[in-house]
Order: sequence, then C-alpha cells, then structure tokens
Amino acid sequence: MKPLLNIYCDESCHLENDAQGVMVLGALSCPASNAREVALKVRALKRQHGIADATEIKWGKVSPGQLPFYLDLADLIFADDRLSFRGLVVPTKSLLRHKDFHQTHDNWYYKMFFLLLRPMLHQDASFKIYLDIKDTRGEQKVRELKSYLRNAVHDPRGQLVADIQQVHSRQVTGIQLGDLLIGAVSYVHRALATSPAKLSLVGRIKTHSNLTLKWSTAPGRKKFDLFIWEANQEDAV
Repeated sequence: MKPLLNIYCDESCHLENDAQGVMVLGALSCPASNAREVALKVRALKRQHGIADATEIKWGKVSPGQLPFYLDLADLIFADDRLSFRGLVVPTKSLLRHKDFHQTHDNWYYKMFFLLLRPMLHQDASFKIYLDIKDTRGEQKVRELKSYLRNAVHDPRGQLVADIQQVHSRQVTGIQLGDLLIGAVSYVHRALATSPAKLSLVGRIKTHSNLTLKWSTAPGRKKFDLFIWEANQEDAV
C-alpha cells in the first residue's frame, strides 16, 4: 500500500487591501502518520512560551510579545525533515486577462492550484489535500478542484489525489504552519516593512531556507520551494 501524505493548502488573505494584487498560494506537506506528532510538538512549544493550546497560529498574530514563540516555530518547521513547503506567487493580479484566454477566474484559480501542487504529487504515494474554509462556495470549489486535479494528472480513480476536503484552520496545525510561511512570502512580495517582529521572522525563514523569497527556486528543491508565476506563461493562463 502506498504511503499517505497530507498536503495543507492555504492562500494569502490580503487581496482586498493590496493595491498590487499580490496573491500567494502555499502547500505544506507532511506524512499522514506523522501529523499528530508534529501537532504535539507545536503544542509543547506553545506551553513552553505560555501560550494556550487553543491559540491559533497565524501570520497576522506575529507581534513583539510572541516573537520568540514564532521564531522557535520557524526553527521547528525547518528542523523537521518530514515537513516541506511549496509556494506560488502571483505578483500582480491586475495583469490577468481571463477573457483573452476564454476562462473564468475560477478556471484560472484551479490552474494555479495545479501548478502549486504538481511538483508535490508523485506516484510513490497517495495524497489527501486539506483546504482552509474561505467562503460559502467552498464545497463547490472543492468538487471542481478535485475534478480538475484528477483530470490534470490522469487520476480518474483517485489513486494519487485520494481526497480533497475543507477544514477550519483553527483545528488543523498543518494549515496554521502553512499560513505562517505564506504570510512571510506575501510580506516580502508586498514589499512591507511595517512590523519589526514580522521582519525578524522573515529573516529567520530566509536564513533557514537560504533564499531571498523573491525568486523562483531551482526545480527539484524539496524543503522550501517557490514558483513566481508570470501572466505571460503559456502553461498557466
């Protein structure tokens, strides 16, 4: 039987207030058999820093008072070889031309998810994908995304993409860890410097990843992989 890997997907939530229209999709991968152990490590780290177990980890909560916890959390993510992250950045959504390519925004959105996940899906495992609940159309989007992904990877029986389901981020540690990394990438691409605490956390992530977070990484990178999408790329429009 193939091993089962969990992929926790989320996206930056700054689109409405972002004049540049930067969007970041991210996916954190973890073997399903290790997901609980990772969650327990995060809980232990919370208790070490005097943070309640139920407190949700979010990029938006990074502050001077909680910076030591978030720095330790970044250390934990990069020290655990079972965790890997891939991010996809759309630098300027205003350049999108859906009508020129006879597609809806939803069609384009599913293509972006496919480009995000394609390097993470391999035939040696099955994958269960978790998405943070965003809006009332979530169930329809999940069905359409599942259909799109399975068609794209020629997996009609779901042997590769075993399932896709919605979850509440507050209940799933993997989603929360992904949100933290997505937030850091988004912060860099929005060229922000409004929070010294967030800048410190970005710096820690840059050090661990040995990346500026500004450019696409080389193909095949496993631990921290970034893809900067351009509107004129034929395979993604």
